[in-house]
Amino acid sequence: MRRAGWYALYAAVIGALAWGIHAAGQRVDYSWHWERVPQYVVSFDGEEIKAPFDGFVALENDGRTIRLNALRTAESASLTDFDRLIVGDGDLVFEGDVLAIRNGIAPGPLAWGLWLTLKLSALALLFALAIGLVAGLGRVATNPAARALAATYVELIRGTPLLVQIFIFYFFVGTVLDLSAFTAGVAALAVFTGAYVAEIVRAGIEAVPRGQMEAARSLGLSYPQAMRHVILPQALKKSLPPLAGQFINLIKDSSLVSVMALTDLTKAGREVVSSTFSPFEVWFTVAAMYLVLTGALSLWVRRLERKFAHD
Repeated sequence: MRRAGWYALYAAVIGALAWGIHAAGQRVDYSWHWERVPQYVVSFDGEEIKAPFDGFVALENDGRTIRLNALRTAESASLTDFDRLIVGDGDLVFEGDVLAIRNGIAPGPLAWGLWLTLKLSALALLFALAIGLVAGLGRVATNPAARALAATYVELIRGTPLLVQIFIFYFFVGTVLDLSAFTAGVAALAVFTGAYVAEIVRAGIEAVPRGQMEAARSLGLSYPQAMRHVILPQALKKSLPPLAGQFINLIKDSSLVSVMALTDLTKAGREVVSSTFSPFEVWFTVAAMYLVLTGALSLWVRRLERKFAHD
């Protein structure tokens, strides 16, 4: 079969899947309302200006200035850059209440959720790399204590569900160390992913022929120098595909932090569903936004693979 025939087969399979989704919607007598979704991604209703603390609203004579006087302290704040007023003179407002609207284009709830997911995943990825590298080196160390500690960490983390670890970090570790929900979420994801990265690093190091280490030591390099300059660069090339898969899993696993009162993309999706009563449209949109993140990461890793292949 020629290449055009294979592309035609691909298009036919995709078309069949699209028809299947449409037929499923018809079978449950579902009414599609895609027009409700875009405003929750990008809002043209303007940006909400929210109260920074609890207090009473005082409008200046010009009607273009809001003064918010704190409820229990002498603190006050003035707001002038707005286009539409929501509150009235003398109103009691609480932190987070909307005071006014500034016209323009603003991110919707799903966009904010996507940004939190991206920030959470990026920070967790960086810490997971550091944790996994240390634990992976511990797994191949000659020191029995380092090897035992690394093995205990890997088996303990990989042997318990991520959701349970999130609860432990949020309710126990976070309470003891006074961590915010965001910090606890990053820590839980980093520790969990770090255990899998450690095994990937260990496998990558063991895939490098032993003669490489012996040759490096014979040239006068110390063990740390040989590991840094000879072994780890080769192990990284071999480890890129599984690392990419693990980082993609990290982005998807970040959806579990919605149980920690963090409005990530998944929780934002639930809130939008409750507002629009359009679950299929919203969850398809959320899935597409996750796909954008994971697809961008996959593309970046493939470029790294090509770069290392030519080095």
